[in-house]
Amino acid sequence: MKLSTKGEYGLRAMFDLAQRHGSGPISLKSVAARQEISEHYLEQLIAVLRKVGLVKSVRGAQGGYMLGREPENIKVGDIIRALEGPIAPMDCVNEEDPEECSRSGSCITRNIWRKVRDSISEVLDSITLQDMCDEAELERQKNDCYMYYI
Repeated sequence: MKLSTKGEYGLRAMFDLAQRHGSGPISLKSVAARQEISEHYLEQLIAVLRKVGLVKSVRGAQGGYMLGREPENIKVGDIIRALEGPIAPMDCVNEEDPEECSRSGSCITRNIWRKVRDSISEVLDSITLQDMCDEAELERQKNDCYMYYI
């Protein structure tokens, strides 16, 4: 299973919004510039995220986008599923609509694919945007501690 740029860029954009959570609407132009993502592509991703309620839009001169929920209530898995679809290494273990094949009753590999799916889901659903922000802050502090000036 390989994620596309939809998942990668969408997660980066949501992380950017989470880092600025509480400071009002953020323009897509500024998110696109900071994250080095095409603004046009980002508009497409944000439209999907808005449709599922992960982001809200504010119209007007001071408008932009903000998280639809608190960062601690948005899991990485929510974002990936919204942009990439159900998490499944094979169609027969799709989370939403598993595809039955003629071997489904006796397929020993199906259990392996189910375990892979469950493991990936467990990781993605155990990390929130707030966790990402906290980790980024720890990294920033760690890097600041080793600044030496001569």
